[in-house]
Amino acid sequence: MNHPSENPTPETSQASASAARRRWLLLGVGAVAGLGGAGLAAWRLRPGAVKEGAHETLWDASFEDLGGQPLRMASMRGRPLLLNFWATWCPPCVQELPLLNAFYGEHRAKGWQVLGLAIDQPANVQKFLQRVPLDFPVALGGLGGTELSRSLGNDKGGLPFTVMFAADGSISKRKIGQLTAQDLQNWSKSL
Repeated sequence: MNHPSENPTPETSQASASAARRRWLLLGVGAVAGLGGAGLAAWRLRPGAVKEGAHETLWDASFEDLGGQPLRMASMRGRPLLLNFWATWCPPCVQELPLLNAFYGEHRAKGWQVLGLAIDQPANVQKFLQRVPLDFPVALGGLGGTELSRSLGNDKGGLPFTVMFAADGSISKRKIGQLTAQDLQNWSKSL
């Protein structure tokens, strides 16, 4: 005795082919939607233009370190600098800090500097750093840090935001969003 699946009828074959076409169509639509979403996210997270005078504002700025002492940005000029804007309440910021710390440990002998500019309350930053100590300096950005971030192209004020400066003080790279090890590797080779 034959089972229906052993000898398909033309209607069964057409239904099967039609179902397969629908699956491929849905997969194609899903792929296009995914690529579109990724493109939109990349566009949305693309840094804007650096505002006129932002370089001077940066190198003239001073921020308080966690001990209440001024950290003058001019003192960091002359060597490559990764400036990272972050906050304790920002999960991607917190996730990338160990990566930045490792980068600093590997590259500081080569002249690299890393500065974490916390856009957060001092007590929150101090409490966080007791749990997750960092080897690189951290300063408190406050409103001035937020405005500096915006002037460097972070129009929407998203965090984390990282800017790489060359030894001459010029901006070399910028990224809104979480850094990857690959980003840091590529950036360090670009100078």
